[in-house]
Amino acid sequence: MQTVFVNPERCIGCRQCEFACSVEHSQSKDATAALREDPLPRARIHVSPGRSFNTSFPNRCRHCDPAPCEQVCPTGAIVRDLDNDLVLVDVHKCIACAMCAMVCPFDAVTFFPQANGMPVRIVATKCDGCIERVQKGREPACVEACKVDALVYGELNELIAAGRLKQSGAVLAASTLQEPAVKAPATITGWRAWGEATTHLSEVI
Repeated sequence: MQTVFVNPERCIGCRQCEFACSVEHSQSKDATAALREDPLPRARIHVSPGRSFNTSFPNRCRHCDPAPCEQVCPTGAIVRDLDNDLVLVDVHKCIACAMCAMVCPFDAVTFFPQANGMPVRIVATKCDGCIERVQKGREPACVEACKVDALVYGELNELIAAGRLKQSGAVLAASTLQEPAVKAPATITGWRAWGEATTHLSEVI
């Protein structure tokens, strides 16, 4: 199973993935021309700031199996592409009832106007795994745009194994480190030396 794997500790919140996603889902596929499109193309990945300084998390659809959004959709607008194992939205069938958003455990479904060759109307908008790119043997746009490997694409178990190996190496390296000797201030060492000398003198006497 190939998927986009998130390394949240590496995310710097640059939002390049959002920009790349928007351009990829524009009509023109051009960064400049996309800004003039109506309706504007929308990102399917959402970078949110973390609770501590300088942390961010790129949130996206996990393409669950079974997918709660697919199960509750009353019009059958959300379906699974079995060949690519992706959960997709048929905008022609979507009625924007928001049932999918209500049951999504990752808050990955948003609602924006889309045209797609029909009158503009608001429909469910979510990650489609860049299915057209993947079918051509390319990486999803968000992964290609990420320069810090916060988003990586590949076989899921291989990505997990690589992360486990990295964590194991970090733990083993930390366990071999020796705590540096803490040097006491001169006043403390002097006081201790005086105490030892006094003790020794009293024992001699």
